Amino acid sequence: MTIYSTNEAWRAYALARGNVSPTNASDSDASAARQRASDYIRTRYVLPLGLSATADNVIEATHIAAGYELTTPGFWSKTFTPAQQKTLTGVDTIRWTVSENAAMEKGYNAQLPVSPAIDALFGGTSNSGLYLGVIG
Repeated sequence: MTIYSTNEAWRAYALARGNVSPTNASDSDASAARQRASDYIRTRYVLPLGLSATADNVIEATHIAAGYELTTPGFWSKTFTPAQQKTLTGVDTIRWTVSENAAMEKGYNAQLPVSPAIDALFGGTSNSGLYLGVIG
């Protein structure tokens, strides 16, 4: 099984940002969250972009993703339809509008949760699912 980083590195990363959750978690819970986060990062970014498992942005993205997984196990494996990506556009008579990005995103990427912080580490994405920018 591919797993990026270590519990110790993730805990140090989180502590530097004032987050003690990984430190307070048991080793088994922290490892399981990192494994699920690594699965997400590997399938959404590393494999499609041909990245190295030791690239700094891969490790940092895994740390960010693991935080979500520790708080909500299974966070990154939730699937949804593009129509679920909505923006509140009216409050007088509650109205939601499907966001343009959701309507344009194609394939499996349109059905996965996303993190703007993680996407930013990989140069962002275009609406076609192609990644733009410098990959480190």
